[in-house]
Amino acid sequence: MIINFTKMHGLGNDFMVVDMTNSPEMLISTQQIESLADRHYGVGFDQMLVVENSEVADFRYRIINADGSEVAQCGNGARCFARFVTEKGLTSNNPISVETRNGVMRLLINEDNTVRVDMGEPQFEPVKIPLEIESQATVYKVNGIEFGALSIGNPHCILIVDKVENTEVEAVASAIQESQLFPEGVNVGFMQIVDRGVVLLRVYERGAGETLACGSGACAAIIHGIKLGLLDQQVTVNFKGGSVIVEYTPGEHVFLMGPAEFIYEGQVEI
Repeated sequence: MIINFTKMHGLGNDFMVVDMTNSPEMLISTQQIESLADRHYGVGFDQMLVVENSEVADFRYRIINADGSEVAQCGNGARCFARFVTEKGLTSNNPISVETRNGVMRLLINEDNTVRVDMGEPQFEPVKIPLEIESQATVYKVNGIEFGALSIGNPHCILIVDKVENTEVEAVASAIQESQLFPEGVNVGFMQIVDRGVVLLRVYERGAGETLACGSGACAAIIHGIKLGLLDQQVTVNFKGGSVIVEYTPGEHVFLMGPAEFIYEGQVEI
């Protein structure tokens, strides 16, 4: 079977985008996704984005990690999704509504081709993250590690650090991911606050490892910083791969704005 795909990225967080609106019966196995994600023998990507038809929105949006696991949210991917369906002539709508496992999102393409994503309302209750702690708190402390936790369609753990470049990201994140605190896994963010409007962030994602950027991770980090009173309601988040802007007012939806770029078109046999 031959698959047509588009390779895209949002700040270096890279995706293999596949249009299945005309092939709803086509299935790709976990093993095939892992092979395609391999950066030496396959296409190479952090996530596969699948465009499908929807009965409740313009499209259905599926996000599949490099290890074959499916997740409910990806902010960088959502921006790429919006540009893909527009450039491919699949829709002329703007904003675009997309059905996800977490509900319906709205994506607005700006005149400069950046995309503003309505990421919805964060969830803080441990049972909704999910987090294996009974009482909700702004800051949790387990085994000497202080962190914030919330869901923005997928679970996030946020640690505030002095210097992100000196942080042992993989070791700390792996310990948290293996601790059983987060039964569905967790994306672990390490945030250095530069000032009230600027942060540096590294994110170690479940199913993908550290990526050059993470849109939902940016939202989670800023929400946590605002809850602590450390950040303003609009913040620039700087990753290794570039920058995004996050806007959040407590009690309301969080918005993510940034670029989405095309890399190349291709075909692959699976």
